[in-house]
Amino acid sequence: MTAEPTASSPTVHLGNFPGQFRGWLYAAAVSCVVSLLIVTPFFFYGSASGHDFEFHAASWLDVAGQWKEGIVFPRWTEWANHGFGEPRFIFYPPFSWVLGGALSFFFPWTYVPVAFIVLVQTFAGVSAFALARRLLPERASLFGAVCYVANPNALLIIYMRSDYAELLATAFFPLLFLAALQLGGVLAPRVDSDSEPRRVGPFGFDGATRVALVFFSAMFAAVWLSNAPAGVIATYSVTLFFAWLALRERAVAPLVRGFAGMALGFACASFYLLPAAYEQRWVNITQALSAGLLPTENFLYTATNDPEHTLFNWIASTTAIVLIVLTGCAALVSRKDPDVVAANGKRFVPCGLKDAVWQPMLLLAAAATFLMLRPTMIFWDLLPKLKFVQFPWRWMSIVGVVFAFLLAATVSRSRFRWIWVGGVVLVLVGGATLFVHATWWDTDDITTLQAGVVAGSGFDGVDEYDPKGDDHYNLSAKAPQVQVLAADPDAGNATPTGATILVERWTAAEKRLHVTAIAPVRVALRVLNYPAWRVEVNGAPVTPENNGDTTQMVVALPVGASEITVVFGRTWDRTVGGIASIIGILFAAALFPARRRA
Repeated sequence: MTAEPTASSPTVHLGNFPGQFRGWLYAAAVSCVVSLLIVTPFFFYGSASGHDFEFHAASWLDVAGQWKEGIVFPRWTEWANHGFGEPRFIFYPPFSWVLGGALSFFFPWTYVPVAFIVLVQTFAGVSAFALARRLLPERASLFGAVCYVANPNALLIIYMRSDYAELLATAFFPLLFLAALQLGGVLAPRVDSDSEPRRVGPFGFDGATRVALVFFSAMFAAVWLSNAPAGVIATYSVTLFFAWLALRERAVAPLVRGFAGMALGFACASFYLLPAAYEQRWVNITQALSAGLLPTENFLYTATNDPEHTLFNWIASTTAIVLIVLTGCAALVSRKDPDVVAANGKRFVPCGLKDAVWQPMLLLAAAATFLMLRPTMIFWDLLPKLKFVQFPWRWMSIVGVVFAFLLAATVSRSRFRWIWVGGVVLVLVGGATLFVHATWWDTDDITTLQAGVVAGSGFDGVDEYDPKGDDHYNLSAKAPQVQVLAADPDAGNATPTGATILVERWTAAEKRLHVTAIAPVRVALRVLNYPAWRVEVNGAPVTPENNGDTTQMVVALPVGASEITVVFGRTWDRTVGGIASIIGILFAAALFPARRRA
């Protein structure tokens, strides 16, 4: 008799590896096929040029160019603000721009968005399959994977928004759900039979729970390293889950395990999180909450004075309602039976365990739905960093996971499964068709960005990453790398004394110049002042000036020959963040149970 997977007895898998592996292959193959169907219009119309397309494509171009310069982990975006640069890579999570840049070495630039979507959504399907197969039959789990790959929120992101980082973050959400269920003790972590004997420590930290802790922290860090708003959503979601579990069990242990997992995840991601948090004081980060980006303007069906904004909000709101209604219907149908039973009569989910899984999923879906509505404005004002999610309908990412899982549970029933399958497929195909016709298609976006880099004019910058004191709209789109200015800042447009300039090295992170002047002069470099830049003249540190109402770097030089060195240095916050990440990863590795010798 096969033992049921319960929270009190860890599941140990010894055999049937080929059969299990075959299921994963099916999941990957089906998810890849559905992903290819989703991007089919890209081959006919070009790229779906949503709101964030240029931002992500420009980041990919920039990071790929810096890799060719030998810069392994870029921090300064060289070609933003028409070549003046910005610290985008400090504040924007690295996973999406690293993946996009890497894909450019395998695919032509015009097909990098297609490859990105197919790869990420294939992984999203496998991620959803991993969650569903712990509780449902394999065929139902495969259907859940399909539903998650093509869920309405993913279609909205792919066709209308082009937010590739958020798409990547949502691919990790099913695994984060699974890890939370395991860490909370609802599902037993799968452990190796050769691991150390079960030893329960304080708060239930036995060997299996330590494995679950590492798994959870890795998924939690992955979400944060993909997209910051998704990281905020994930943080509040798992906090709510562990709080519910603690109330259900009337014990503090679930909260302790949950906060330990989040703390370890934050530690592993500190190389990004600490600099992004500390260096906000050096940029205009509040511009992320400028007009059009405030939660008050983006609750479901909110109308503003901007017709285009109102139209898109209506589209996003309708997408959210469709997702919520389908999830609610699936929840009602899947709850009719006390157990989930396969066609052969095998019982997969005991009633008690089913409640322990269904209840937190429905709770999170309900909370996510609630936060999309205007009456929750008090929470958006009071809860730390929640307002930086910007768009309340972004909480669809949580509903989408529950949507896919409950639909999979619904079709596992012996009756009406084909009606559900057909109905869901019609809704998803119909939604995709509407998005294809509503979005803006463009075949020249990436080639235009490439041409700007080649011509030296770069691309536009982002308001919230503009250094303090700068107005990047006043920067010249065709500024030279180095310009000689009069020694007196009050001289206006007076013709400066002649000087000879030799640019010895000019990369994203380092500028080296040799200037020979017959009288004192100032030289303006095509780079914005930022505290991380280290400037030296003839080996001595100097403090550069600003140029007018911009923070263009200006360096005063004496008569004669001068060597100027400008290097983007490592600030203390990046050093500490890197050390914290290394410590976190080593600690996570030490948590794994030791394997017994044969």
